[in-house]
Amino acid sequence: MSYTTTLTPSVLIVGAGPAGLTAAAELARSTDVLVVDREKTAGGIPRHSDHPGYGMRDRKSFMTGPAYARRLVAEAEKAGAQIMTRTQVTGYADDGGLEATSPEGRILIRPRATILATGARERPRMARRIPGDRPAGVLTTGQLQNMVHLHGERLSGRAVIIGGELVSWSAALTLKEAGAKPVALVTEHPTSESYRVFRGPGRLLFGTRVVTRSKVVRVIGRGRVTGVEIEDLDSGRRSVIDADWVVFTGDWVPDHELARMAGLDMDPAAKSPRVDAGLRTSKDGVFAIGNLLHPVETADVAALDGKHVAAQVLAHLGGGRAPTAGVALVVESPLRWVSPNIIRPGDVGPARNRLLFWVDRYVARPAVEARQGGVIGSVRLAWPAAPGRVFRVPASILDRVDYSAGPVTLSIVNAE
Repeated sequence: MSYTTTLTPSVLIVGAGPAGLTAAAELARSTDVLVVDREKTAGGIPRHSDHPGYGMRDRKSFMTGPAYARRLVAEAEKAGAQIMTRTQVTGYADDGGLEATSPEGRILIRPRATILATGARERPRMARRIPGDRPAGVLTTGQLQNMVHLHGERLSGRAVIIGGELVSWSAALTLKEAGAKPVALVTEHPTSESYRVFRGPGRLLFGTRVVTRSKVVRVIGRGRVTGVEIEDLDSGRRSVIDADWVVFTGDWVPDHELARMAGLDMDPAAKSPRVDAGLRTSKDGVFAIGNLLHPVETADVAALDGKHVAAQVLAHLGGGRAPTAGVALVVESPLRWVSPNIIRPGDVGPARNRLLFWVDRYVARPAVEARQGGVIGSVRLAWPAAPGRVFRVPASILDRVDYSAGPVTLSIVNAE
């Protein structure tokens, strides 16, 4: 196999979103860092999410998505990181290097450490197996925001949003700004999954009807979408909502292809690499961060993964040996997955000293319990566990873990 060039950075970061760029800014002060991204502009999803609310946890600021993305890029470049856009990592060479393609040709990259920060994407309509016609006007949030905020397209008519997550209200705002009217938001859950602070203002600002306990059973329209048929999950009654646009939101899946190709141990529920609290994967020198691990958290929380991983990467480059013993973390329903999945004696705590969970059922005031034979920790939380958004639990619930024993089981004990 011939390559146009061979690169040998100390650290390769795949993905130039908030997590990858923050890691680059931290690491490039101490070592040489190469960031590659398949998009033509670095910054990730915030580039085309033109509304405020970014940077609160990591920058202590309140910025629009594009302003936040520009700041992350500027900080990484100022620190000395090299950012290559329009560069797609396609696989692994026989010697363990990574192969990439760019407008300049085929590249072989041989880093001493690799950080996978490839993020997550929304499942499109066809992946959700929703029957009906295949008309124009059916989008995901990412496609919608790309059209409106990056390409300046104007929209008109009625729009139905499928999903009730925080990103669903982001889609409603984009539709409104572009000239369309978001008439309904449809969710299978008893309430919109986004934070309460967004739900009330969202309904008032957009005049959007929230249709709960309902699912889309058919997309209607041939050349152009004309509506969706929905079914009430309690009564079985069906009805049609007229629409010129249908936007599928949420239902995130990690961009995990590179992780699988590398042969990393994967969590079958999250479809993400298994990592310890230091964000190390099962392969020495390979780390995973951001929404590749917890699809999907807010951009600032993903960015803090990038800050957290830096010390572990530098320790690896310095010849330090990572802890090897440890215990697995497993979950019981309604919890679907936990991140990190492994904890080790003497290791750092997880980012922000939080365990991150996904839940499949709403619990208003959850009590979370950790068991290893008997109960080793518990905490009652003042915030709800809700589908459609990451649920955070203090890592102190694991303070009494016995590292010589078996896995730790985490559960919500008042889930009914």
